Amino acid sequence: MLKRLIVDGAYAVNTSKRYAKIKHFFYNFLENDSNKYKKIFDLFMIALIFSSVAILIREVKSHVDDTLLFFNNYVISIIFLIEYLLRFWVTSSVSEIIIKHSEYDVMLKREFSLLKAFKEIIVTKMRYIFSIKAIIDLLAILPFFHELRLMRLFVLFRVFKLFRYAKSIQTFGSVVATKKFEFLTLFIFASIIIFVSSVLIYVMEANNPASPVNTLFEAIYWAVVTISTVGYGDITPVTEEGRIVAMFVIVAGIAVFSFTTSLIVTAFTEKLDEIKDDKLINDIAKMKSFYLICGYEGISKEIAKKLSHNSDIIVLEENDKKARQAKKDGFFTLNYDPGSIESYRKLRINIQEQVKAILCLGHSDVENVYTALTVRSFNKDVYILSILKNKMNKNKLMFAGVNEVFYEKELVGMIAKGLAGQKIAFEAIHALRSSYNGVDMQEIVVNERIAGNYKTIGELQNKKFRILLLGLYKSSSKEFLFNPKDDMPVQAGDYLLLIGNVQFIKEFNSFLYKKDGR
Repeated sequence: MLKRLIVDGAYAVNTSKRYAKIKHFFYNFLENDSNKYKKIFDLFMIALIFSSVAILIREVKSHVDDTLLFFNNYVISIIFLIEYLLRFWVTSSVSEIIIKHSEYDVMLKREFSLLKAFKEIIVTKMRYIFSIKAIIDLLAILPFFHELRLMRLFVLFRVFKLFRYAKSIQTFGSVVATKKFEFLTLFIFASIIIFVSSVLIYVMEANNPASPVNTLFEAIYWAVVTISTVGYGDITPVTEEGRIVAMFVIVAGIAVFSFTTSLIVTAFTEKLDEIKDDKLINDIAKMKSFYLICGYEGISKEIAKKLSHNSDIIVLEENDKKARQAKKDGFFTLNYDPGSIESYRKLRINIQEQVKAILCLGHSDVENVYTALTVRSFNKDVYILSILKNKMNKNKLMFAGVNEVFYEKELVGMIAKGLAGQKIAFEAIHALRSSYNGVDMQEIVVNERIAGNYKTIGELQNKKFRILLLGLYKSSSKEFLFNPKDDMPVQAGDYLLLIGNVQFIKEFNSFLYKKDGR
């Protein structure tokens, strides 16, 4: 009966939307770096920590107002206690553990073992309680018992809580943690040197009445000061043997600190890309909207350049060399595989709200199909556009969930067909296919000002600027017209597709904004 009640209670809690919403909120509030309230909370906690330490320092030699003491001893401690309990709560789910054990026992057709479930719950919670961060959190609450004067010193443990709230300190800690084996080796090496040199200096100096080294503790103190290259000079050897030991320790100290410095520098160098990626991901999470380009090929650069005029661009490219090129071209780039669902988890973005469209521009149709399938596996609505390399694969891309495909060769062929009969057709197509230097193809959006100045294609006078008007995209009918006639009306929202010298296009663009061409 008791087991049934506990299992029913676990299901009730686990299926409660209100409970899940509250727990999810506090989890994001405390642990999710992309949560907008977490940064405010972190700053608030950092302010509490520094104010607590400031009060402790002032309390040593000056009278502190009773209100401040009350704030330090009770208010801050209670806030830290609430934070500790919330972290304890969100770190794992008791109801999920009970349900998991219950369903497992039902599957094996045996009686539900409440004892095993409780055992796992206790182990999970104890694992959190004895984690370094949780211990620091607990010690930071102890100043609450301020009547015990020693407990006031635990205020200093609140400083260690900065590891939770300051991102840069967390980064430093994670970098150092990657070299923990090397640091452990260094620590053992330094400990051996201190131990050997302490004993040596004690043996050499302790029986000399003029020597300040009289005890083993003083010998250890001297060894630590000397190996750290601090050299206070309050304890110095007076015998020849002792000075020889000192020279040995000084040289060893330089080696230890050189090794420590090189370890930290190496660790940061190795993690530099990862640190940059973390910062970039945080910046991306703050963007309101952007285009996601998957794959960085030749056409990607041109498309990204065009889109970047009015929107942010994020590039995902698996190949190191291509990713570096995309970064060099000035785009936000992550060296992630667009076909891996793990890449999108790392990004921590809301695709539905932030991504305007996903452009699959990989070097092969297989790669683009894989990217589209991956995206569709967790989002059905985002708009996906893909380049088509081989016409035979069009159905595969559409089946994978791509909304629209464009066939690169077909596009050039259509342009060629549209230009047939014109004198510069061959040169234009050649420039398009060979990326001739100085010749560019651009699109110009017809805004209200341009539409107000020019009513028809003929009034644009593009030939005067030696610009070839390839076509007109009519936004009202969503139709692209090659070689539009001179009497074709121009309306706001339409697009002009032009080819010509970059400077000529720029001049033509300026001309469009001038009333009557003046």
